[in-house]
Amino acid sequence: MTDPVVAASKFISLVLRHRPEAIGLTLDAEGWADIEALIRLSQSRHPLTRALIDRAVATNNKQRFAISEDGRRIRARQGHSIAVELGLAPVAPPERLYHGTAARSVEAIRREGLSKRRRQHVHLSADVDTATRVGARHGKPVVLTVRADAMAAAGFAFFRSENGVWLTDAVPPQFIAFPDESSAA
Repeated sequence: MTDPVVAASKFISLVLRHRPEAIGLTLDAEGWADIEALIRLSQSRHPLTRALIDRAVATNNKQRFAISEDGRRIRARQGHSIAVELGLAPVAPPERLYHGTAARSVEAIRREGLSKRRRQHVHLSADVDTATRVGARHGKPVVLTVRADAMAAAGFAFFRSENGVWLTDAVPPQFIAFPDESSAA
């Protein structure tokens, strides 16, 4: 049996990050949605309650969602395939960041680098363990090391979401160290 909190989290993620129109929900320019509207409009697809939303937000191990200070709105912190302005200021990244991917994607990344594809940003992790978990969602995980300091020196902007996910527009292949390269450290 599916955990109702996990199911609610997945549904909220789908609606807030990718398809608000699926239930007729309107997001503002910063990706915020009225919680009461989310509850009302979700009933035919995935019945939500305020208590279920609050549990999904509080227990999500990736802290994917934020509730506004007044408690009336919700948004996804990152991962959108729709245009939203998260209001994140550029910040200097650490020397290295990490990207978890599936082994089957490595050769394409060697040629093309990392691109945001349908999302607004490429997602990077501050630690290898998180990157490994992300990569494992897609198959046999491979962790790539991104020379973030060199990218920043070359003019690439980095942002850090409230839940610690690092974001950038793209990572060209020359800034990626692959596990089979002795210079990956």
